[in-house]
This record gives sequence, structure tokens and C-alpha cells, in this order.
Amino acid sequence: MSPSDQPSVPCRVELLDVTEEVLGALLDLALTDAAADDVTPPLGATPGWNEDRISWFRDYHRAAAAGLDGPGGQKSWAISCGGTVAGSIRLKRTGTAPSGIPDVETGLWLGRSFRGRGIGREALELVCAVARGTGASVLQAETSAGNTAAQALLRSAGAELAVDAAGTRVTARIKLR
Repeated sequence: MSPSDQPSVPCRVELLDVTEEVLGALLDLALTDAAADDVTPPLGATPGWNEDRISWFRDYHRAAAAGLDGPGGQKSWAISCGGTVAGSIRLKRTGTAPSGIPDVETGLWLGRSFRGRGIGREALELVCAVARGTGASVLQAETSAGNTAAQALLRSAGAELAVDAAGTRVTARIKLR
């Protein structure tokens, strides 16, 4: 049975600040239960998990610990399911609209064994609440045209989806107000 065929397992979904301890658990999950391409940009001479990607992963989460008002203008959290790290989600300031309202975007990944259980949907709802608290009126996300699971998740949150001219990227916009 694939993870998406598994019944929804009720668990309390929480967003955890990424401390060094949480970062260790998040990296362990990424290395054992996620493809490197799902979690990091392509880096290094060899495909898959390599030292460049592992270093990027650590550096990214440490920098994002400073939060939306930090130098990177973003915050990442570990997604916890019943006290177990299941993946990561982020919120990033992308600028300010002419109206003065902040623009924000999100992205998330889950370990394979946590997919298809409603955890991503609950984590996205929590990040939408944080985004509303920033004053943002729209939360944006991007995914590949082939990632139908991510598109379904975004639609379930009320997103309007648009495919780019090349047909390879999908942009989702979730109205927060």
C-alpha cells in the first residue's frame, strides 16, 4: 500500500520552530524519507543527497530561524504529526504590493511515509493563519505541472491555479481575506 492509499491517521499537527535538535530530526527525515529533489535545489556534482545539498539544507533552516523579519525575510518550521517530525513548511516575504500589503509565498514537503494523510492540508492551514497575521491578502505557492498531489492540496485550500506558458510550472494563489 502506498502512503497515499493509507487511511488518514489522526494526529495533532503542529509547526515547530527549527532548533538545532529539530533540525537534526528534520535532516534525518529528509535523508531517509524524501528525495533530495523534493527538498533542496539541485546542487553538487552527484545527483541525490550529497554534501552540498546537506550543507544547503542546514544553512537554509538556520537562516530561516530568524523569521520573517530576519535578513532572509522567511521562516521555516518543522511539521510535527503527533510529536514526530513529518516534514517542513515555510513562509517567505516576496515584496510589497502597490497597495502596501505584503506579498508572501509558501512551500512544503513531507516525508513519503506521511503523505496522503491530511498532514499537509493541516500544516497549510496553520501557515495561512500566520500569513493572515502578517497582513497579507494572498498566499502564493509554486509547483511543477506534474505534481498533481501538490495541486490537489492547494486547491483544497481554495487556491486558484495558473499554468505558465511553457506548461511546466503551476502558480497557486490562496486568498487570505
